[in-house]
Amino acid sequence: MSNSEKVDNRVRLPRDERRALLLSAALEVFTVSGYHAAAMDEIAERAGVSKPVLYQHFPSKLDLYLALLDVHIDSLVFAIQKAIASNKENKNRVKATVAAYFEFIDDEGGAFRLLFESDMSAEPQVRQRLDRMTYDCAVAVSAVISLDTGFPKEESMVLAIGLIGCAQITARHWLEKDGKINRSEATSLVTNLLWRGISGFPLQS
Repeated sequence: MSNSEKVDNRVRLPRDERRALLLSAALEVFTVSGYHAAAMDEIAERAGVSKPVLYQHFPSKLDLYLALLDVHIDSLVFAIQKAIASNKENKNRVKATVAAYFEFIDDEGGAFRLLFESDMSAEPQVRQRLDRMTYDCAVAVSAVISLDTGFPKEESMVLAIGLIGCAQITARHWLEKDGKINRSEATSLVTNLLWRGISGFPLQS
């Protein structure tokens, strides 16, 4: 039996579990090295598989990167949608949305760097996904704004982009400062800022 066969037998997993393992290893390498410096050999080694096994799941480095983006974009969009649906009081919705960004950036093991600091943002397939992420998050917020204020879609989307953009940028700033303010306090500060702005728009009767 060859060494490669021994390795493959030792790590034989169901396809979904193997794929999750590969994505986890890829996340570690991409967040440390960036896309261009990341090597498929290193990802395979970190995952404990042979490179041919890695290529069976992901035919190219770009395919692997895109799959990783899809997983974490879906995670963020779901978190924002869940935050919006979690409460009927708009101030609490704003707080939950801000908290979702802070939690994602704090807890996702560096995945936020792929979404918000990608060195591949000029690649059309990557740009398409990042644009989808922003659009889907904004749609969840703008639907509530439109329903409550009666604003048309485009005006509601502008306000929604402003809200999620502020939440995203302040959460990244907070993390870069090594959490000198605790997460709860930072979330409250940003919530109060956004709520004082958005609550100024009259509700439709």
